[in-house]
Amino acid sequence: MDAGIVYLIGAGPGDPGLITVRGREALMRAEVVLYDRLGTGALMHLVRPDAERIDVGKAPEQEAMSQDDTTALLVRLGREGKVVARLKGGDPFVFGRGAEEAEALVRAGVRVVVVPGITSAIGAPSAAGIPVTYRGLATAFTVVTGHEDPAKDAEQNDWDLLAALPHTLVVLMGMGRLQAITERLIAAGRPADQPAAAIQWGTTPRQRTVVATLATLAVRVAQEGLGNPAILVFGDVVSRQPGLATAGAGPLAGRTVVVTRARAQVSGLGGALEALGARVIEMPVIRIAPIDSSPGITAALADVGAYDLIVLTSANGVDALAGLMAARGRDARALRPDQVVVAVGPGTAAALAGHGIRADVVPARFVGEGVLEALAGVSVDGRRVLIARARDARTVIADGLRERGAVVDDVAVYATVAESPPPGVIDDALGADIITFTSASTVANTMAVLDPDQRARLATGPRVISIGPVTSDALRDAGLDVTGEATDSDIPGLVRAILAATGLPQA
Repeated sequence: MDAGIVYLIGAGPGDPGLITVRGREALMRAEVVLYDRLGTGALMHLVRPDAERIDVGKAPEQEAMSQDDTTALLVRLGREGKVVARLKGGDPFVFGRGAEEAEALVRAGVRVVVVPGITSAIGAPSAAGIPVTYRGLATAFTVVTGHEDPAKDAEQNDWDLLAALPHTLVVLMGMGRLQAITERLIAAGRPADQPAAAIQWGTTPRQRTVVATLATLAVRVAQEGLGNPAILVFGDVVSRQPGLATAGAGPLAGRTVVVTRARAQVSGLGGALEALGARVIEMPVIRIAPIDSSPGITAALADVGAYDLIVLTSANGVDALAGLMAARGRDARALRPDQVVVAVGPGTAAALAGHGIRADVVPARFVGEGVLEALAGVSVDGRRVLIARARDARTVIADGLRERGAVVDDVAVYATVAESPPPGVIDDALGADIITFTSASTVANTMAVLDPDQRARLATGPRVISIGPVTSDALRDAGLDVTGEATDSDIPGLVRAILAATGLPQA
């Protein structure tokens, strides 16, 4: 079998939006993903549903897989002809063992593509408002690992030389030896009152920064309770911190919000929440599975231009229908100019626009009943109607139009399939401040993956926010109290409901 390809991808310093476009594309192509502990979890929604995911992360005193075993696995997968993504926090060649993995792959005849990433050595200070260089203060910066023990007899770091350098010193993986590092630098001549900083979870909503001096930083860090992962910055540049809003600032700073949507849909809601400072936990309990064929689909697509009205009940339905049409060599040109296209809400209308189709009707209420209200003045008697929806979705639109004499083809073009999140994610989610539900299926599948004790924790734990009345009914049927419900059943409306439920001004 021909050798495959391994992408060594830098995930960036923590914020999932800081992965490069090239890195994102490579991750989406991969058949197998080997991922590290830091800076990678929030990118898993980009991975193909059928891709194999392997945790090879390392943490202090523990590792999911040894480095030798990780390298051997990469070689084996490459030789098997697989498209592999090796996802690393930061940049793969900055203290990431990426060069060692690349060398082994090249020796084995496996093609390697390195996709650089933003290293936390630069990204975290920037997010905290600390420039690593500054005219007149620091014309250079040095990045070292603090993982070596400064007290041992032999190490690669020359702390005497590092102390004598007049520019910025950035130390990665040094929190466990912070006291020893600062004492060693002071003993070697670095000024004890030189500005210093520790930045934890840089570039993420959990970011925290402690600014002190070289002599007092260890004490301040202990007082503030900072821990790993964090980087250290020593130098006069720390004093130039201009008071920029940090990554964790915003009305939802300090709050954790759970998103239960499908992985492919997480980014819109998750990005909006992170922009407001929230820490987002992705706990997808469903995935979207297009239905490739059925008698109803075959009949509907045979002459889609013959329908007088086409009703789309979700953005997923739009994408599924467009995919089915494309598979049969058809696109928006198959529709008649006089056809009436109905979108259940603005999100669905936007999805239609993405496929070159304008929604003629968008109801004021983004639910099935709202569609019927919006069509109340439209004569449907004897007219042909196509409804493209999810399997097991409510039939309220089809029933209402049939009562008015319409000839309705109510066709399921996709299904929501249950997905089980890892146990660690579930435990983390149950300790969150807020959990969001965007459909009745997310409610049903969340309850299905929880054991009785976890359901009890959910009932008394996070505040429950619903995207609309149908979802709220499903939550109450499941025995959960609904803290807040979106007035508009879309993502902006859900965000406003979260802010209202937490007593914050609505955006």
